[in-house]
Parts: sequence; structure tokens; C-alpha cells
Amino acid sequence: MAREPLRLLRATAQRAGTAAAFPLRRFRRASLRSLRRASLRRFRRPSHTPSPAASFDPTALDPTAPAGPLVRAAGLAAVTVLGAWIGLLVVGSVHISVGPMDTRMALRPSLTGGTKINVAPLGALELNSHHAPLRLDVDVDRLDPIRSQALVDHPERLSGLQDEVASDITRGTLGLAVRSCVAVVFGATALGLAVYRRPRRALAAGGLALTLLTASGGAVYATWNPNSVLEPRYSGLLSSAPSVVGNARSIVTDFDVYQRELARLVTNVTQLYEATSTLPAYQPDPTTMRVLHISDVHLNPAAWHIVQSLVRQYKVNVIIDTGDTMDHGTSAENGFLDPVSDLGAPYVWVRGNHDSASTQRYLAKRKGAHVADNGEVVTVAGLRIAGIGDPHFTPDRSAAAAGDAAEHSAGRQLAEAIRDRKAAGAPVDIALAHNPIAARETDGTVPLALTGHVHHRRTEVLPGGTRLMTEGSTGGSGLRAVDDGTPDTVQASVLYLDRDTRRLQAWDEIDLGGLGLAKAEVSRHLPAENRPGATPTSPTP
Repeated sequence: MAREPLRLLRATAQRAGTAAAFPLRRFRRASLRSLRRASLRRFRRPSHTPSPAASFDPTALDPTAPAGPLVRAAGLAAVTVLGAWIGLLVVGSVHISVGPMDTRMALRPSLTGGTKINVAPLGALELNSHHAPLRLDVDVDRLDPIRSQALVDHPERLSGLQDEVASDITRGTLGLAVRSCVAVVFGATALGLAVYRRPRRALAAGGLALTLLTASGGAVYATWNPNSVLEPRYSGLLSSAPSVVGNARSIVTDFDVYQRELARLVTNVTQLYEATSTLPAYQPDPTTMRVLHISDVHLNPAAWHIVQSLVRQYKVNVIIDTGDTMDHGTSAENGFLDPVSDLGAPYVWVRGNHDSASTQRYLAKRKGAHVADNGEVVTVAGLRIAGIGDPHFTPDRSAAAAGDAAEHSAGRQLAEAIRDRKAAGAPVDIALAHNPIAARETDGTVPLALTGHVHHRRTEVLPGGTRLMTEGSTGGSGLRAVDDGTPDTVQASVLYLDRDTRRLQAWDEIDLGGLGLAKAEVSRHLPAENRPGATPTSPTP
């Protein structure tokens, strides 16, 4: 009986120990399983939703990251255009020999297009050859003395000079096209890679640049104007070289004349670089007469030197001054008119609103001067010219201004005189008035009307068919130019008239820098009826 309690006590103790050890073993096994899973997660991508730390995108805080499709497209376009521009500036040019000259040809971004030929130090020649966002720049680097001397020693080679130059330009243009494609693709791709740091975006920029260049090339091809050489604009010393005009329609059919003149210019380039102050003056075409139109000198003595130079270089037959030669119209200013007798050509003048009756009387006595007033006709070098003086005299403050009504009345008086001359069988060739308001009244009575007054050049064809040409200030607005921050441009025009029909064939607009400036530009213009392919018009009887 005594052993029974001991057995019960031992059994109870054993069960208690087993119960106490069982939770410890379960905890130990669970911990091992947790450690095993954690170690496996280190080497395996989690399939469950990442934690906030794991889902953080550093590009969300990148200020250069695009915010949407439109922003991405705009950014890509900006990178493409800028990269293509840089590519063209850095490597988008070719060096090529054109005839005896070494040149560099390049494409440059432009809003207006066209072609610019730089002949340092003589100046530049600009052609309105095409309308596209690309401009063709041709820089004449130097003249090869060996090739130039070969032309001088063997004049027979001049006959093939045109074909040689055309072949050189074609070869250079093809090389420039290939190089420009490489330049824009390289520039846009390199900049795209630097900005986006993603090859796909960089390649997209390069492809877009090539597409834009191809589209621009298509625009050049579609708008190419081979007749742009007929209306060039010269600047620098090149502006002092007049060219053969003749009948404008003959420029295409008689191109051999221009070829010979081009050859003469090429063979004299060596001398031009040594003495750049002048260019060889071409002989005037015998079928044309040249009229120099000036206006609004306003007591600028430099204007007379400019007129003398233009008369000499362009072989001018007649000078027409549409008034405001004076500033105050006083008798003390009359001596300013003395040089008109030594300008080298007959001088036809009409009174402006700054010219007095005293001015007109003094000028009428000068040798070689002809005053056009009251609709009377002056015949000079075969031209019949009718004019009327301005009804106003601005410096006279004691008289009330009559306004535009007086200008209209003067214009109607001039038109009536022109009709009378036409009825008498002696039609007028040119009508003169200082104010364009008066000249407009002659519409339909005369082919050409010349005016001034506004100090800005304008040309228009009136409804009745009369071409109204308003000249700027040949005196650069006189002393008024000193009051402005920018000097006014000195302007004049050379008109080319057919000797038989006395119709306008072409004209050159000459722009010279104002006080303190040395810039010079000459632009050639053709009436629409004289452009190649136009239907000839019969002259008005």
C-alpha cells in the first residue's frame, strides 16, 4: 500500500515535464521554418504586393521627366530641332571647287529660305531661290591663281565655263545633301542620348530629324525658282557693279550675252581682290535707256556725290528728282542747287512741299536743269515727261494748309493735261508729282508715275494700269536723320526703259547706309509682264 502513492506521484511528475517541454519544441520548429522562408525570399523575386519602400520610383521626382504625351512630343521635337541645328553648324558643310574658286557650301536654318553667296571682301549676292526652312549659303573662300591664270591664258575655255560651273555646283549640292543628312541625324541622336539617356529615344530623335530634313528638301524642290537669278539683291562692294539689262525677256533667250559677262567678271576677280573699291562697269545695252529716280534730298550735300557716282556707273541718261530738294525753301539755300549742272546727265525736277517758288525760279536757270510744272511737257533724251509742283509750301506758317483736297485738285489738273497731249498725238511717257495722292489721279492716262514725299519706297500698279513708283529719301531725310537713333537709309532707283516703246523693262532699287554707315544693297526687279513665260503686252499708243 505504501508503494502505490509513490508510483502515482512519479507518473504525475513525468506527465508535467512532458507537457512543459512540448510548447518549447513547437516554438523551436516554428522558428526554424520562419528563418528558412526568410532566407529563400532573399534570392527570389516576391510575388506579393511590394512594400511602399520597394515601390518608390526615383523618376517621379526627376524634373526632366515628361508629364504627358504632349509634353513628351514637344520635348522630343525641341531636342530634335536643336540637335539637327547643331549638327548642321558643326559638320554640315562641304568644300568644293567651282570653276577657279574654292567655295564652302552649307545649309542653315532659315524662316525665309533663299540662297546667299558671300564673296569676301566684295560683299554678298542674295537670291529668292526657294521658300523652305533651309537657306543655302555659299562662301567663296579664295581664288585659285593657277585655275584663274589658265582661263586668262586660254580664253577658248570660257565657252565651257558655264557647263563646268553647273557641273561643279551639281556635284557640290549632292555632296552637301548627303553630308547634311548625316549631320542632322548625328546631331539629333547625340543630343537625344545626352538628354534622355535611352537609346530608343535618341534613335527616335535622329529619325525625326531625318524626316524633317527630307520634308524641307521636298519644300525646296517644290518651290525652286530658277528665275531668281533675274532679280538678285547685292550688298557690299558688289552693289557698285551694274549688269546688262536690255529687254528683260531676252535674259533667257540670249543667255550667251550674260555668259560672256560672267566670264569677264571671273577673269577679273584677281584684280578685284587687289582693288576692291570698284568693279568693271558693263556697257549699257543700246536698246535701253536708264533713268535715275531720286527724291527728298533735304539739303544733304552727300546726295550729290551719290548721284554723280550712280550716273557714272550706270551710264544714266536722265535724272528725275521728285522734289523736297530743299528744307526751308529760303533764298539762302539756293546755292545748294549749283551742283545739278555737273551731275553728268540732264536733270528733271518737280517742286515739293519744302521747295519754294524762289527755289523753282533759281533751278530753272541752271544749265542742264528742266522744271516740270502745271502739266507742261518736258522732252529729255526722247522721253516726254509731264509734272506738276506740290500745291503746299510747308515752311510758310502764315498760310493755312489746304490738305489732301489741294493734292487731288493738282493731280486732276495734271491728268487733264496728259489727256490733252494724248489727244494731240504726243502721249506722255512719265508723270511726275511730289505727293503720291496727286499722282494717283493720273491713273490710266500714263504708263508710269513717279513720286516721293513719304521717305519710304513703294511700288504698285493702280487699277487703271499705271505703275506708281514712290522713291525714298535720297538724302537720308537730311538733317532729320540726326534726331533718330538709327540713321535713315539713302535710297534711289535706276529704271530701265525700252528706247522704242519707252516702257519700263526692269529697275534696280539701291539702298545705302545712312550717316556713319557703309552698307550698300542693290535689288533687281522685273515687271510681271517682263518675266520669262509672260505674254507680251502691246504698248499703249
